[in-house]
Amino acid sequence: MSLSWGSVAAVLGLAVPVAAALWEFVLAGRKRLGYRVQLDTTIRDSAASGPDTTVLQRMQWDGTNLRDPSVVLLRIENAGWSPVVAGDYVAPASDPVGIRIAFPGRRVVGMAVTERSPQVPPTFFVPGAEGFETTGREIKLPKVILNRRAHYKVLAVLDREEGFTEPEFPEPEVTAGIVGGVRGGNIKKTAYYPFASRQVRWLLASLILVSATQSAFTLAGSEDAAAPLDCAAGTLHLSGSTAFAPVLREAARQYERTCPDARIPLTATSFKGSVDGLDTLAAAGADTRPPDGRGLGDRLAFSDGPKSDGRPRLLPRPVALSLFTLVVHEDAGVEDLSLKQVRDIYAGRVTNWSQVKGNDVPVHLVSRNPGSGTRTTLEQQVLGGRPLPAVTTPDCAGLDRGRPGRCEVGGTGTLLDTVASTPGALGHSEVGAAAARDDVRQIRIDGYPATLEGADEGAYPYWQTEIAYTYGEPPADSIAAGFLRYLADEVGKDIVRSKGHRPCAELDKPLLCRPDGAPAAR
Repeated sequence: MSLSWGSVAAVLGLAVPVAAALWEFVLAGRKRLGYRVQLDTTIRDSAASGPDTTVLQRMQWDGTNLRDPSVVLLRIENAGWSPVVAGDYVAPASDPVGIRIAFPGRRVVGMAVTERSPQVPPTFFVPGAEGFETTGREIKLPKVILNRRAHYKVLAVLDREEGFTEPEFPEPEVTAGIVGGVRGGNIKKTAYYPFASRQVRWLLASLILVSATQSAFTLAGSEDAAAPLDCAAGTLHLSGSTAFAPVLREAARQYERTCPDARIPLTATSFKGSVDGLDTLAAAGADTRPPDGRGLGDRLAFSDGPKSDGRPRLLPRPVALSLFTLVVHEDAGVEDLSLKQVRDIYAGRVTNWSQVKGNDVPVHLVSRNPGSGTRTTLEQQVLGGRPLPAVTTPDCAGLDRGRPGRCEVGGTGTLLDTVASTPGALGHSEVGAAAARDDVRQIRIDGYPATLEGADEGAYPYWQTEIAYTYGEPPADSIAAGFLRYLADEVGKDIVRSKGHRPCAELDKPLLCRPDGAPAAR
């Protein structure tokens, strides 16, 4: 059996990251104690840096000026992937010292712990603590417990020993050991790698080379790579719900990017309401007249809730649970209404917000045009099947600010703009669009906000099933069928969630998404 270069590259592409992971997380990831010398300087080194630095040379110890003072700052750290506890230090249990630091040619004048991770208890470093002391030319540190990446810093003030004549001091000698640590467990001088250790970086560089090689072979061997399983060629026409339009616009854009032979043309008027979308789909089917048993493969309509009777060839496919909310102008002075108060407002029995403990402002109802799924859901789920009151003005700009009234608009965006600019206005919207605004307030109903949990418990009434309709059964290889599968796949579900809806497949109670609509309102 012969292996292609692409197969060899694929095997290497798998082997290299596995080797890197084994090194970093199994071998190098064991207990590792490290230190860094972050500062080692003599006072004479800084004497020429300014007129005020000579004060540093007048440092004293026991009343005597230091001969050649110097300062060392060391960082002690857990550089591995496992915690270091007191029992891990290579030292007799009776010996409280875990780390010893010697300074050849220098004696220790003073020391202090200047910084420590929040997880490192300060009790390790209080004066008189066991294992924490200085003796001549050595600093002793206790068996400090260090979680992964925890550290502390030790600042030492030193002076040249008599008889030491070398111009430069040797580096500090740090002695410690960890049971079961890397390379015998001895403490090692570490360097800061913002990404990974040197060995792992070499392995990852090799991985990049292997991946580039594999990509080159793949491109050379197959210019026309197979599209994902749910990709289909052709043009798909979408229509329907304005509330679900943000999901569909984003999903269409991503689908076209994933499937190069697919086109989903959308315009500003593609989504004009649920009923309009169903009418458009039914009309396209009537014009095409596909035979029984076959459906249109290039059209989908999306509706906030079930279709009306009289459309026998439109087939439902539940997609998501959509939450809706009542929105109000800020000067109404209300944020919570009982279901009875909401019904009284839409029945005309409450005409001023002061009647429901709000401000003295007339109620102005701003509603969607007939055919809107958001409006239909309001009537069926919240108002108990009662229709909205009569329109008092055909243009919302003509509402009399001094008396109650009602007007209608075409889309969700226009409705939110109108509510935000009309004192006393009350409207309705899908939750995602309302939540993105800071110039309107969402209304709780009986104390419940618009949440999935409230809908699940039957406490929040204003929600509906978002349903995709096809004309007949679309062919399995059609773009309509492919797009529906895409919405139910991981990327599609991510898009649905990102716009404030919940995919039907993720509900604790999937029956909430049944195509015959939600249960009757209270």
